[in-house]
Amino acid sequence: MNYAEAEKMLKGCGQEHVLAYWKKLGKKEREALLKQIATIEPKNVKYCREALAKGADVPDSSKGKAPKVAVLKGAALKKAVEAGEAELRAGRVAALLVAGGQGSRLGYDGPKGCFEIGPISNEPLFYFHARKILARSIRYGATIPFYVMTSEANNAATVQCFEENEYFGLDPKDVFFFTQGMWPGMTKEGKIILDEPGHVFMSPDGHGGLLAALKKSGALADMKKRGIKSVFFFQVDNPLVEIADPAFIGYHVQQKSEYSLKLCAKRDPFEKVGVPMQFGKSFRMVEYTEMTEEQCKRTTKDGKLYFLYGSPAIHVFDRAFLDREASKAMPLHLAFKKIPTVGADGKVVKPTEPNGYKFEKFIFDILPNAKTAAFLAFDQKDEFSPVKNAEGGDSPATCREDMQAKWRKWLAAAGVDVKPGVPVEIDPVYALDAEELASVGICL
Repeated sequence: MNYAEAEKMLKGCGQEHVLAYWKKLGKKEREALLKQIATIEPKNVKYCREALAKGADVPDSSKGKAPKVAVLKGAALKKAVEAGEAELRAGRVAALLVAGGQGSRLGYDGPKGCFEIGPISNEPLFYFHARKILARSIRYGATIPFYVMTSEANNAATVQCFEENEYFGLDPKDVFFFTQGMWPGMTKEGKIILDEPGHVFMSPDGHGGLLAALKKSGALADMKKRGIKSVFFFQVDNPLVEIADPAFIGYHVQQKSEYSLKLCAKRDPFEKVGVPMQFGKSFRMVEYTEMTEEQCKRTTKDGKLYFLYGSPAIHVFDRAFLDREASKAMPLHLAFKKIPTVGADGKVVKPTEPNGYKFEKFIFDILPNAKTAAFLAFDQKDEFSPVKNAEGGDSPATCREDMQAKWRKWLAAAGVDVKPGVPVEIDPVYALDAEELASVGICL
């Protein structure tokens, strides 16, 4: 893109001010700015401005009902596992990780997936995810391709982490990196924000941006070529997740579901998690901020919360469903933030109050479009312990404790009593679950 092309495009969507400081920029700054402008699609600018004019869309959740959530036991569990194992052996399952975030909240300078979490080994979050995928592939004798969505900010460092660790044992040809989209921030008036004279403020378009990114990168086409039917979706900050869990995959297939969600019981009525609700024949994820106090506290006859289950973002998608949704526009969620901006004198101003909007898309907004959906309960202690905060709840300390608690249970089931205070860690390739640990033996 050259200057004339950039100017024409920007004028066409009312954003010509982006070139206001062109004459003051050096050659490299001009080249970088043109490169940025080339990534901005006029239709997206229009979409963002329409979202600003419309304001936040908060649907009425008062008529929502709690969906049927399955708890698999006995024969039902066995059949689901068998169905899932058949899919895994046939090579029809892929793993999809969203890993575009940085570890800044943890005091770590780098991709969150590179953050060291191993209680003994100090291996990063990526290690535990990749090793689980490798272990599952070995167990079922079929490749589970690994699709990793990064961001512009951390893609190079993420790829480097995998390369330096020899892909944690995975075959590089089965690991597909792709970056999520970046959208410009805007003022209340719908003007693109410059955070430097030659730089547009851009932010990632959220985990919902993976649909467009999957299509644009060729990842969806790669899945189709490989014969993938089910796509297991998870987030980078949860090392306890049971990736490509056969029971979950099997239940998804049994229900002929296009979008399946694992759910866990809320720790308290006002826990900050999304809650799936049913509206007629369709389903929608309702944010905790959209629920009334009555809804949060509502109970059943046996005293349990009526809206008991929340979503930790562990999903299985039908690949054809993702294909169908990838070309559709998704709702935009607005976040009013403090964004550095260039003043009239050309100097950067750091605001003390929110002054601009970021735009995000959330993957669960495609839930109402699913022709069929399924919901499966799981025990939070076994499969969900995110690393979000530097200290307190959902921190590295609590996550390491939960990881070891899980492994200690496995060891106890195998007849090994580990003394309190003695750290434990199990490589997923050595043992993926308690049964495998008992069968392979234990070396202490």
